[in-house]
Amino acid sequence: MERNDPRSRSDAYGSRINRSHSPLLANVVPWVSIVIGSILPIFPIAAALPMIPPLGLLMLLGWRLVRPGLLPVWAGMPLGFVDDLYSGQPFGFAILTWSLVMLAIELIETRLPWRAFWQDWFTAGILILAYLVTGWLFSGGQPTIHSLVALVPQLVITILLFPVAARLVATLDRLRLHRWRAV
Repeated sequence: MERNDPRSRSDAYGSRINRSHSPLLANVVPWVSIVIGSILPIFPIAAALPMIPPLGLLMLLGWRLVRPGLLPVWAGMPLGFVDDLYSGQPFGFAILTWSLVMLAIELIETRLPWRAFWQDWFTAGILILAYLVTGWLFSGGQPTIHSLVALVPQLVITILLFPVAARLVATLDRLRLHRWRAV
């Protein structure tokens, strides 16, 4: 074979030709991953203390902070609606708080000229703290110091899981933007 023969090309380079992004994957993966995150916490065994982190909120924060501008600001309302169906909080709680979280992140992004991961983690931690404390206050239970102390493990676990959620979002983003062979 000659040097310029197309059959002699390495598969590593030739396999990238004639590929495009899947519009279905590019648009659906963020929304579906957040919905799955909202549904997942209903499967573990119930415990006396709130230990399961709000995975839907973690995925929402991950997508919004890792890929800014991908989700519209209004996405908190429909995604919060789905979370309200599974979370056990009063209906409308996630709709309101997730919408406020999206607005807060939008406000932070417009004010700061640069961002780093530690800043995203700090922002997520503050928003998670506000979400869990607000949920604790509106849960219908008696707000006592003992119930607040019982909330601390869930808060710590959720804040420490944010980097894992951000890594998962980055992996899903690579899958979302993977070039698929044209048919």
